[in-house]
Amino acid sequence: MGGERILDRLVRTLTDALGVPPILIANASEAASWRPDLRVAADVRPGHGSLGGIYTAVLEAPAPVVCVAWDMPFVSAPLVRALAAGLAGHDAMLPWSARRHGVEPLCAAYGPGCRDAIAASLDAGELRAVAFHPRISVGILPLTELRRFGDPERLFFNVNTADDLARADGLCRRPESSP
Repeated sequence: MGGERILDRLVRTLTDALGVPPILIANASEAASWRPDLRVAADVRPGHGSLGGIYTAVLEAPAPVVCVAWDMPFVSAPLVRALAAGLAGHDAMLPWSARRHGVEPLCAAYGPGCRDAIAASLDAGELRAVAFHPRISVGILPLTELRRFGDPERLFFNVNTADDLARADGLCRRPESSP
């Protein structure tokens, strides 16, 4: 996208935002070759979807963690910093989203207090990425704050298909303020 892999964009964004390179949570056997400079961790509970990946990140990170799905190329460093700062008063900090859950759990900050709550949800077979929220203190970055970091539709744009990649490439090549 724009001549750069989405993974490389996200590594740069997360490193700029937090001052340390991210941990890559991936189950593919070749994941370590994607970015040899990154620590790679496979899901500690394979087959548990996105919530299993969040759980792995919470367990593997040496501190509270900001998780970003690696198909979201437009997440910004200021947004990542704002989510991390939200952990000062909450176990998890999620941005508002117009998507079905009302929040974006795959671009969010999670503190150590999430570990047992996520484990309980996984044990109960509750695999939705928001299943554990009733067990913790959740802060939500409201839309008015979120818009300071960009258009939410662009920030949380996912690349899942070749058409999405072509659209993302086009978005990458024009300023965010362009129609």
